[in-house]
Amino acid sequence: MRRVLHGDVSAAARVLLAAPVADRAALVARMLREAEAADRYRLATGRAHPLWGSGSLMSAALARPRAHEPYLDEPDYAACMAMVFEALVARAGA
Repeated sequence: MRRVLHGDVSAAARVLLAAPVADRAALVARMLREAEAADRYRLATGRAHPLWGSGSLMSAALARPRAHEPYLDEPDYAACMAMVFEALVARAGA
């Protein structure tokens, strides 16, 4: 997966915000796997993956329905942002 920027986290959190709470953990894990697969595809072919994009978390997220970005102090959105950060930390420790 490509390096993660603020926009990647925001896009992924907005996808989680649009999803049912019970589906969010699996969804963030899936977006990370898709971004990793897309990056491998990009490196091997020189082209973006047809479904998951360029290998960024944002491109994997933008392939899904997402909520409009609320203010950062909106509790559910903050929880979604935290979930994305926690998944990134766990991935880095693996």
